[in-house]
Amino acid sequence: MTACSLSFIPMTDHDLDWVVEQEAILHRFPWSRRNFADSLAAGYACWMMRDTDEPVGYAVVLDVLDEAHLLNISVIRAAQRRGLGSSLLGYLLSTAQEDGIRQFFLEVRPSNQGAIAFYRRAGFVEIAQRKGYYPSRDGREDAIVMKLEL
Repeated sequence: MTACSLSFIPMTDHDLDWVVEQEAILHRFPWSRRNFADSLAAGYACWMMRDTDEPVGYAVVLDVLDEAHLLNISVIRAAQRRGLGSSLLGYLLSTAQEDGIRQFFLEVRPSNQGAIAFYRRAGFVEIAQRKGYYPSRDGREDAIVMKLEL
């Protein structure tokens, strides 16, 4: 994989079967097809990342005025640990900045230490906590809210 083989294209309804299949593999509490379809219908920034025409990742971002909120970012298991998550996040951040976004927010599970470290490396800082935000095996799990100034 080389950086020049990566492309980023808007997600469409035609991508949803693949996205939902990957989502179920990647996450214990996956988004539903309806979640993705609603995001597309609402005009959220929904992206596919391809490596030489093969889909390897996807993301959903909600823009509101000069703020963006990362709702979902995922890279397929077979393509993980190769810097593709950083490439996808970098694309989202640069696109947001081009669109006049000044602040980028996200939530992450405290139990997901790998993701927290990933976001910190990208410059995100922890700013708050949301109680009982995520579903979990034992009921609910808090969320750490992180922010990056662009």
